Amino acid sequence: MNDISELIRELKERKAKRIAVQAPEGLKRKVMALCTALRSAGFDVIVSGDPCYGACDLALDTLASADVLVHIGHAPVDPRKDVIFLPYRVDFDLSVLKNALPLLKGPVTGLVTTVQHAHLVPEMERVLSGTGIRVAVAEGTGRTPLPGQVLGCSYAAARNVRADEILVVATGLFHATGVALATGKRVIALDPLSGEASEVSGERLLRQRFGLIERAKKAETIGIIVSSKTGQQRMDLARKLVSLHPGAVIVQMREVSPDELLNLGLPAYVNTACPRLSYDDQKRFPVPVLTPQEFEILCGVREWDSYEVDEIL
Repeated sequence: MNDISELIRELKERKAKRIAVQAPEGLKRKVMALCTALRSAGFDVIVSGDPCYGACDLALDTLASADVLVHIGHAPVDPRKDVIFLPYRVDFDLSVLKNALPLLKGPVTGLVTTVQHAHLVPEMERVLSGTGIRVAVAEGTGRTPLPGQVLGCSYAAARNVRADEILVVATGLFHATGVALATGKRVIALDPLSGEASEVSGERLLRQRFGLIERAKKAETIGIIVSSKTGQQRMDLARKLVSLHPGAVIVQMREVSPDELLNLGLPAYVNTACPRLSYDDQKRFPVPVLTPQEFEILCGVREWDSYEVDEIL
């Protein structure tokens, strides 16, 4: 866990006594060290054991039993006075950037990354510029307040950057594929931990999504999923979508899981909660889970040629 002396100072300035702590799945096992430090500093601590998928998913139930919620690992989406966002920074050897150089064509390369590496953006920009690459980085905005930061639900930093191609520094290919779909630009993915670099296209994912739309066309009833989570609730969008199909019904859920969808028994769903559920988790679901834009294609109010990746802006 990163240095927490500043966190302890801020909690004492707020005269907080009971502290709720929340972390995403990949950091939960590191929480106990933070809790030990907070207790040693004189605070009572409550840990949220529920799943957490981002700053859009604040543990407000746990906060109800505390003075302040310390949310670990994400940048603030909707800052609240009773929530402190504690970053979790992951460094890597910047020399790995050289692995992407043979794939960059320019003349201007946009640079984006995920929240745990966002603090390294100025250094990444310096290293790349030192090799003769012209680098552009978009300012933070909205759900992605850090310069060059992208989320699985927001690619504004990629869409806003003035560049001919985009370098995505992130583990795996999920974010790079999203950037490719959101921007239509040439995208190079660099995994900063494995060092693997590759050009990424969204074509394979689009073929899969087209097949899901075709399957969903056979459904007489379709569930429009609405999340009750703080930063994912899109009820207005759901009401608009339900008006497009005579067999559509709104289904409000907190956790969208394969078991819950199986229990409901509908032949298809539309997801207005976290966009990653449709793209990244479809293989876990028993039936098609479309994005709002894909549902519009199914209903004939949007053409396939105007396909857009789902984002929460």
